[in-house]
Amino acid sequence: MAPRVLVSDELSETAVQIFRDRGVEVDFQPKLGKDKEKLAEIIGNYDGLAIRSATKATEKLIAAATNLKVIGRAGIGVDNVDIPAASRRGIIVMNTPFGNSITTAEHAIALMFAVARQLPSADASTQAGKWEKSKFMGVEITGKTLGVIGAGNIGSIVCSRAIGLKMRVLAYDPFLSKERAEEMGVQKVELDELLAQADFITLHVPLTDKTRNILNAEALAKTKPGVRIVNCARGGLVDEAALAEAIKSGHVAGAGFDVFEVEPATESPLFGLSNVVCTPHLGASTTEAQENVALQVAEQMSDYLVKGAVSNAINMPSITAEEAPILKPFIRLADVLGAFVGQVTESAIKEIEILYDGSTAGMNTKALTSAALAGLIRSQVADVNMVSAPIMIKEKGIILSEVKRDKSGVFDGYIRLTVKTANQTRSIAGTVFSDGKPRFIQIKGINLDADVGSHMVYITNTDVPGMIGFIGTTLGGAGVNIANFQLGRDKQGGDAIALLYVDGAVSDAVLDKLRANEAIRQVKPLVFNVD
Repeated sequence: MAPRVLVSDELSETAVQIFRDRGVEVDFQPKLGKDKEKLAEIIGNYDGLAIRSATKATEKLIAAATNLKVIGRAGIGVDNVDIPAASRRGIIVMNTPFGNSITTAEHAIALMFAVARQLPSADASTQAGKWEKSKFMGVEITGKTLGVIGAGNIGSIVCSRAIGLKMRVLAYDPFLSKERAEEMGVQKVELDELLAQADFITLHVPLTDKTRNILNAEALAKTKPGVRIVNCARGGLVDEAALAEAIKSGHVAGAGFDVFEVEPATESPLFGLSNVVCTPHLGASTTEAQENVALQVAEQMSDYLVKGAVSNAINMPSITAEEAPILKPFIRLADVLGAFVGQVTESAIKEIEILYDGSTAGMNTKALTSAALAGLIRSQVADVNMVSAPIMIKEKGIILSEVKRDKSGVFDGYIRLTVKTANQTRSIAGTVFSDGKPRFIQIKGINLDADVGSHMVYITNTDVPGMIGFIGTTLGGAGVNIANFQLGRDKQGGDAIALLYVDGAVSDAVLDKLRANEAIRQVKPLVFNVD
């Protein structure tokens, strides 16, 4: 059955056609996003939800989305999606961070010009029949210093445009390397230095706990007198009340704001102030940008639902369409390794280490780790997946680490999962052969070579004569057919393991007969999803 996507906000017909062309069934209801009750009533019928800003993917809506696998936001902001709720339900949340970059950067430059030359006030005065040339004395852009807070995708475009305008550009961004700054032609500085030197300041960072009110009263007091401030990023980055006071005092000469702490912004401390230019969140509002993000979200969602490719996800490692078929068998391997440990471990896990050896070290290990964690938790939480598993591990306070190393043995690449509890350390390793099927190659440090079947039995015992016969006779007498029987031991008379691939589930009565043998320490029936 083809995956189904609900489009509840306005998308172009071209974007909708992308879904259809890629084998996705589309229900195009562009006004539905405003009808919360109706949306909640039908959302359970869809695998994907494509939205802009009108639809609010709240916790309540997500709870009703019983089949939903992906939410695609045509745009960069995901304020209208409850990401923690979606992640807990295993729903991937995607955005389109690059489709409106140029448009938003151009809007920031436009506001900078508007504030520098007081264009809106001058326009209103002139159209009112006045001719107040002396009232609207402006400043030149050329030769001025622009401080850019956030030199990522949009911020870097602003830097490029400003350099073209012959401005000196300072950039504050903790993630900006010295080499990248030199390549961009900007000077990397700390925030206080930027505040002290900039004639214009523009913000291009997301709203987080660290960036909220990054320009508060204290920061504004450090700015150069006569500075002009532009915000086309997110409301809440600037303390609007503090900025209003700085403008009234004359310390700040003007501001251009496209975003506000509360939107729609029907009131703000900035409204009505001299030389403050305000626009209603128009940063992405160009024909080109709206079309670009619509096409991009359709492509991303289709690639995920049809091919398993993940791009621009907020809560999931990216998997390209090219690497998806290569990664798929190793994701399945990671999942069964996790499932094995999850089913045989009886006490609380405190630490998890995942070793990627050889070729697996060069793969998308974030995706593989997510798969391993999903398999590990599945015995406790049935509906866990690669999105929700990392969150659950973090919430449990379990320490997680990844180790990568060059090829160390006969296998081109393998994965080893080790968990530590208060009582013991347990490990299992596996690889993928040329047939694409997962194989167990080591358990508890004991080497073996075992197929992975839907139903298996894992036995740990003391290495004594007669165990093979006892196990085989006990299962055979109960009508249980053994498809594969693998054995291993650390030394003669030491610890031994047996891993059996059987044709069906083994009854509790038969398992109890195995446990009755004094040489057997543990018997665990295992179930794996290997289809």
